[in-house]
Amino acid sequence: MFSLSLYNSSLKTQWDNFINESKNGTFLFQRNFIEYHKNRFEDYSVLFYKQDKLIAVLPANKLNDKIYSHQGLTYGGLILSNQIKFSDVFEIFSLLLSHLYENNYTTLIIKEIPEIYKTLPSSEVNYLLHRMKAELIRRDILSVIKLGNNSYSRDRIQGKKRGEKFKLTIKETSSFEEFWNSILIPNLKNKHDVEPVHSLDEIIHLNSLFPKNIRQFNVYSDDKIVAGTTIFETKTTAHVQYISANTEKNKMGSLDYLFTYLIEEVFNNKEYFDFGTSNENNGEFVNQGLLYWKEGFGARSITQDFYEIKTKNYSKLKDLMI
Repeated sequence: MFSLSLYNSSLKTQWDNFINESKNGTFLFQRNFIEYHKNRFEDYSVLFYKQDKLIAVLPANKLNDKIYSHQGLTYGGLILSNQIKFSDVFEIFSLLLSHLYENNYTTLIIKEIPEIYKTLPSSEVNYLLHRMKAELIRRDILSVIKLGNNSYSRDRIQGKKRGEKFKLTIKETSSFEEFWNSILIPNLKNKHDVEPVHSLDEIIHLNSLFPKNIRQFNVYSDDKIVAGTTIFETKTTAHVQYISANTEKNKMGSLDYLFTYLIEEVFNNKEYFDFGTSNENNGEFVNQGLLYWKEGFGARSITQDFYEIKTKNYSKLKDLMI
């Protein structure tokens, strides 16, 4: 009754259509997004069928004897149909793990999808992970606003007023060069000696593929860019992918001015506004100043968990359903 197939390019349309109709998929799981950096990862994505009907997919890559859900994505795991029942999830998860075990993959690592990105309840796998004695190897906190319940601290209100005083302007643009080259890249280099996860060419390419989902907002003083943010927009949530400003951000209130506008005017029809994580060193520490700033908009913490499953433990599920 249940079967699986490894992804190949002939299944692209079927895969993408399924993602659009799933209960926990976002545009990050579309094949064009997964494959923008395909040269960095060896794909091992899987499709699951019940009597020839596609009911779930797993975006994944392989590295040595481990399967990851997917190292190039912010979150992942099993993407499920709107109609799927728990018993079906149990069957396909068991099938996945036995398949991996029989093909000499020792470990499956899942970076779970936060609840705010799901359109329907979708925690079936969490229970199965518990039954399999999966190891929680990392837990991040994300700062999230439940839109409609947002409130601002005195600092954020004063920051917005400074932006008004300096007559800052906000523009949505389809061009990423100005923000990347003038603000983002120099700041990341100076503060952390790193580069953006997406190169300028990559973000331009992704925006051309997903113009409604990847949006750029810049802040200007006169005609000079002073701050900006890149937003990844899904059905339920506006996620802050990049945020950066020049050295006068506190004096001018550029970021407070920008994000008050985005929360109140641009994305007020969403369920959530996700500032992302304030963790550092693989979730071991919290950047207190960054967290304080996000919570000043009314954001509060949810968690994103990372699990490691030993495929040999698939037999622990054998007697689950009675």
